[in-house]
Amino acid sequence: MRKNDEKKRQRLINKLIFLNVYNKDDQQLYDFSLSKLEYEYRRFKLSNHPHDVFGSIQWV
Repeated sequence: MRKNDEKKRQRLINKLIFLNVYNKDDQQLYDFSLSKLEYEYRRFKLSNHPHDVFGSIQWV
């Protein structure tokens, strides 16, 4: 179980770096718990949802 959690942490770290949410040199990213990384990823995904206030499709 512990090994799976570590793999999941690493995948989330890689995603957050790839999406430019965090810089790869940002040490605090590597100190985050799995739950904190999941929270940060969800927060990013929700803020960039295609139907949010600024990115919604508008009928003219």
